[in-house]
Amino acid sequence: MSTAFYMAARGIVRLPVRLFWKPRVRGLENIPEDGAFLVASNHLANVDSFLIPVVLPRQVSFVSKDDFWHKPGPIGRIQKFFFEQVGAVPVDREALSSGKGALQAGLEILRSGKGFAIYPEGTRSKDGMLHPGKQGAAWLALESGAPVIPVGVTGTPQLFAKGARKRGVVTVDVGAPIELDDIDPSLSKGSRRRLMTARIMDEIQALSGQRRSDVPLPDVDEG
Repeated sequence: MSTAFYMAARGIVRLPVRLFWKPRVRGLENIPEDGAFLVASNHLANVDSFLIPVVLPRQVSFVSKDDFWHKPGPIGRIQKFFFEQVGAVPVDREALSSGKGALQAGLEILRSGKGFAIYPEGTRSKDGMLHPGKQGAAWLALESGAPVIPVGVTGTPQLFAKGARKRGVVTVDVGAPIELDDIDPSLSKGSRRRLMTARIMDEIQALSGQRRSDVPLPDVDEG
């Protein structure tokens, strides 16, 4: 999808998002004006992958299960159109669960000078806690050289919660690029990725305010 078409579609969507969800967005100045950038965010609800691209000033893409591109009927066509408009990249379930498909797609996007977003936890947190990060974000940062921009999202699980009388406040906090240059380059790539991942998760937690969990999440959300 072209950047011009993406921006036009986002402009149409942004107004109702602001009217109905009223997200509080802070730190947009931390998104680079040009060049590749990697967004690393917590993940509390499926709608996060829609909200983040809508509020950021530049195009950013996520990967998503290609199931959404192949569902039949009018609902399937609407769903496909929806994910195309938010810049999602379809990846089959097997490749997505291995992590390789998502990372390769992300690396290609970053090497083209565009924005890519990843959830270091692997999938959404159903208990609201921040779970250990996997090393995909660190790998992408090392391979692409793109700056890592931490994002903390809160309040999205309540947007469509059954029986909820009040939506609550939705926030998107964008942090400053994470400093990773001081990590010893003489260390093995594995050691560097572990240190980078720990720093990324610390920055996300500082923005989201979530309690930490020691239990890793699965790579693909089955629910």
